[in-house]
Amino acid sequence: MKKILFLFITLFSLLRFPAMADEGMWIPMFIDRLNYVDMQKMGLKLTADEIYSVNNGSLKDAIIIFGRGCTGEIISDQSLILTNHHCGYGSIQSVSSVENDFLTNGFWAKSQSEEIPVPGLTVQFLISMADVTNEMLTGITDKTQETDRIEILKKNRKAIETKATTGNHYNAVVKDYFEGNEFYLLVYETFKDIRLVGAPPEVIGKFGADTDNWMWPRHTGDFSMFRVYAGAGNTPAEYSADNKPFKPRHFLPVSIAGIQKDDFSMIMGNPGTTDRYLTSWGVDMAVEETGPTIVKIREEKLRIMKEGMDASDKVRLQYSSKYASTANYWKFFIGQTKGLKRLKVADQKKRIEADFNAWMDPNPFAVQKYSTALPLISGAYSIIRQYNVSRLYYAEGIMRGSEILGYANRFDKLKKILSIKDTAPEVLLAEIKQLQNGVNAQFKDYNQAVDQNLLAQMLKMFSVNVKPEHQPALLKELAAKYKGDFTAMAADVFGKSNFSSGEKVNELLKNPKAKAIEKDPAFKLMQAFMKQFSVIQKQSEAANLDLQKGNRLFLAGLREMQPRRKFYPNANSTMRLTYGTVLDYYPADAVHYDFTTTLDGVMEKEDPSVREFMVPEKMKEIYKNKDFGPYGNPDGTMTVNFLTTHDITGGNSGSPVIDSQGRLIGLAFDGNWEAMSGNIAFEPELQRTINVDIRYVMLIIDKFAGAQNLIDEMLIVNDRPVK
Repeated sequence: MKKILFLFITLFSLLRFPAMADEGMWIPMFIDRLNYVDMQKMGLKLTADEIYSVNNGSLKDAIIIFGRGCTGEIISDQSLILTNHHCGYGSIQSVSSVENDFLTNGFWAKSQSEEIPVPGLTVQFLISMADVTNEMLTGITDKTQETDRIEILKKNRKAIETKATTGNHYNAVVKDYFEGNEFYLLVYETFKDIRLVGAPPEVIGKFGADTDNWMWPRHTGDFSMFRVYAGAGNTPAEYSADNKPFKPRHFLPVSIAGIQKDDFSMIMGNPGTTDRYLTSWGVDMAVEETGPTIVKIREEKLRIMKEGMDASDKVRLQYSSKYASTANYWKFFIGQTKGLKRLKVADQKKRIEADFNAWMDPNPFAVQKYSTALPLISGAYSIIRQYNVSRLYYAEGIMRGSEILGYANRFDKLKKILSIKDTAPEVLLAEIKQLQNGVNAQFKDYNQAVDQNLLAQMLKMFSVNVKPEHQPALLKELAAKYKGDFTAMAADVFGKSNFSSGEKVNELLKNPKAKAIEKDPAFKLMQAFMKQFSVIQKQSEAANLDLQKGNRLFLAGLREMQPRRKFYPNANSTMRLTYGTVLDYYPADAVHYDFTTTLDGVMEKEDPSVREFMVPEKMKEIYKNKDFGPYGNPDGTMTVNFLTTHDITGGNSGSPVIDSQGRLIGLAFDGNWEAMSGNIAFEPELQRTINVDIRYVMLIIDKFAGAQNLIDEMLIVNDRPVK
């Protein structure tokens, strides 16, 4: 009877987790084994080696990690990069000024000599990937304590990474997959000479801005262009006027043949984080605490930044990138919380957990291995939730709140050096020099009044919303001293601090003293927050370790429970592939959304009085004359954005949408509002990826910007994929 029951539960579990062709962020090196047959049935014409190969040029070699969290693709043999406008936004802003405002006016280099170097911007190419699970788990058994496990993994990771980078110019990282059940070594080649090539004005690149963010229908020309430069031997080098465009191992041809419903397509990119195997306790915490708290804090930060930006063009330019990054996930967490509730994701997770227990109970081997998994997770959350809101206020309100606190804390190392007798002069001078070099970068995009207002509001919110026992004693003392007037408190901090302006910092660094740093009000405040935060972290450390172990065991058990299911790991900022089709959707009863939008919709949304819905005169002229060239549709319309069923998340921004023959047809740039729960639960009927059509990109480069030089260096094809 137990065997029959066990078989029934196993089959039931398989039915509960159907293999959705469009769901999954798949590891490219396993495409041949896990996905290739499905992809062929859907229309793929490439071989698995043409997608991922270590020995030959393949699609993977045209995909890059752009900057610190986006994806880009190489679209010419001279390493022309295409990525999203919002991915390049910070870089465009960093080389802009009030006199040369490339965000507002756009920028187009008509020759390589006009391309603008972007200090600090890097791109990374994935060279290889290898399974190092056995090496990482050397010295670890089922009886190894979690704290010991962490130390062993740390030691093994360092040895593997060091070996992989010895004798070459690569960098390497070992990442954990499947909640630490597997480990893979990724070797990258990092380039540091990256130059701005082209960007449309933000009224095109950010058309719709916050209003349309995460929404469909969408009409955004979300793209920007850069170039990779290399030194001697086609290898990475610091910026030099002598550097030449990098010769890539592969680049993507550009297809202007157009898209049709049900066309096969795939996306390769570097998705940031997902939590698809999160349990019901985690979902409850996300819905009840995490999402609402982040939204509440960011709402205030956005309000304060916007007040300053609306009052001054200089401040608008300084804070445009900060505002955009804050707003993006402010709206995301609003949508995620609503989505998790509406789709009853916690109930879905509870059913999975019930299935897990039902599978395990009649199986003594499973009980022995996995019976502690869910109790560990449940117990951990009961403790973690005692600290969760406080932790979020530390992270969002203090660490990522007013800049003066974090900046002051950078001087902690200098204070320690100054406090040590007989410190070598060269050590002290090196630290002073490093801090001096960072002054201009810190204050270039900084406004003291805005930051002072941020400090006042963040301290007030922290004081009101964080448990008293989790607050630093200094904050409580100051709150009493100023009788709850946080505006006055912030004004005093800024008035007395050495870190509120570049002039003050430079003066301090002329003759730095440990006491001057130690007694600085901004430094003291941040040190107090850091000290109390470490206490909170220590108090919840054991629970976090239990959660880590419980999650690892739970996922290992799920994979054993469903041996025929194709599992994919959570996103972790490494290369993944997702595949699907071009498709419309029905977001609600009697509501249908088509799979494309056109330039007609841009003109319908135009509002000259609202910055995010302005349309440049040149674009209106192109529209009026239907001057779409080879990029328009046969019916006289011009496609702007389109939908696909791909499985993406943050980090996929800028990822190429690739057709069945390996040609570029668009760039992924957003997800849709109805599926904002997608980081935790994929909903195939609702989840869509919003992409900018490559033909709209080409129209802007060609007809709007007149950048024929860029058109000429691409390989452009105009034939529909073979069915």
